Amino acid sequence: MANFDFPGQSNFYKGKVRDVYFIGRDWLVMIASDRISAFDVILPRPIPFKGQVLNQIASYMLDQTKNICPNWLVDVPAPNVSVGKKCQPFKIELVVRGNLVGHAWRTYSSGKRILCGASMPDGLKENDPFPVPIITPSTKAEAGHDEDISPDEIIEKGLSTKAEWDVLSKYALQLFERGKSIAAKRGLILADTKYEFGKIGDDIYLMDEIHTPDSSRYFYADGFAQRQQAGDRQRQLSKEFVREWLIEKNFMGKEGQVVPAMSDEWVNTISHRYIELYEKVIGEKFDPQQLSDEETYDRIITSLKKHSST
Repeated sequence: MANFDFPGQSNFYKGKVRDVYFIGRDWLVMIASDRISAFDVILPRPIPFKGQVLNQIASYMLDQTKNICPNWLVDVPAPNVSVGKKCQPFKIELVVRGNLVGHAWRTYSSGKRILCGASMPDGLKENDPFPVPIITPSTKAEAGHDEDISPDEIIEKGLSTKAEWDVLSKYALQLFERGKSIAAKRGLILADTKYEFGKIGDDIYLMDEIHTPDSSRYFYADGFAQRQQAGDRQRQLSKEFVREWLIEKNFMGKEGQVVPAMSDEWVNTISHRYIELYEKVIGEKFDPQQLSDEETYDRIITSLKKHSST
C-alpha cells in the first residue's frame, strides 16, 4: 500500500493495521490496510481484502449507532478508506464483555475474580454469559502491549475525569447493547468488543472502528446453549482463530518467540473467514474491490475538498 502525501497534511501515523493521515487541525484520513496483527505484533503477510472488510463493517456499525453518541466518521470515499473529524483521544480502550472469553477467561481460570475493577461471579465456564456486561478498560499503549487498568486508576492518573468516565462507560454499554441487537438479528452473539473515544471541544465522540472482527468476538447463536452444556467448543467469528493458531505454533508475542511462517493456504483461509464475518454481520454479499493507488488518492482528495469546505 502506498504512502500518500496529501495537501495540508500535518502528520502521519502508521499503526499496526491502519495508516492515519492528519489533514490540517480538524481532519484525518484512515486507511485500513491488509496487514494483520495479533499479540500486538504485525504478522508477516497481508490478508487480501481484510482492509475493505474492516472499513466497511465499521462504517456500517458507526451509522447504526450514531443516535447513541456522535462519532468521527464523515465519509467513506474508497472501500478501505474513511475520512472524518480529528478528535483528541482518551488514552484508554473500553473493553465490554458480555461473555467469559479471551483475556477474561484466562484471568478467571487462574483463580482471580476481579478484572480491571469489575467483579466476575463464581461458577462460570468458558464462554458463559455474564449476568450483565462488564467493562474492563485498558491503557492505549503507543507501543507494545496495552495494560489492564481500573476506572479508579483511570481517574487517578488523569486519563479522564470522573464526569467523563461516567459518560464513556454509559456510551460503551449502550453501544454494546446496540451491537448485540444487530448481531442477534443475524444469528450471532456479540461476546466482547472494544471502543475508543475522543473529544472535540467539550463533546465526546466515538472513534476508530467498532464491531469488526479485529475489535470484537462473535459466536453463532444457533446451538450455543447446547454446546455450552456439552462442554464443546463454540463456533465463533473473530480474529481469535488466528491467535489460537499462533499459540499452537508457540507464539504469543513474548520476547524470544519467532512469528511462524504463513502459507498461501493459511492466508487465503484467514481472508475467507474475514469475508464470512462481513457477510454474516452485514447480511449482504461481499463485493471485493481493488482500486489503484491513483484512484484511491483522487477519491480522498475529492472527499476532503467537499467536506472541509462545509
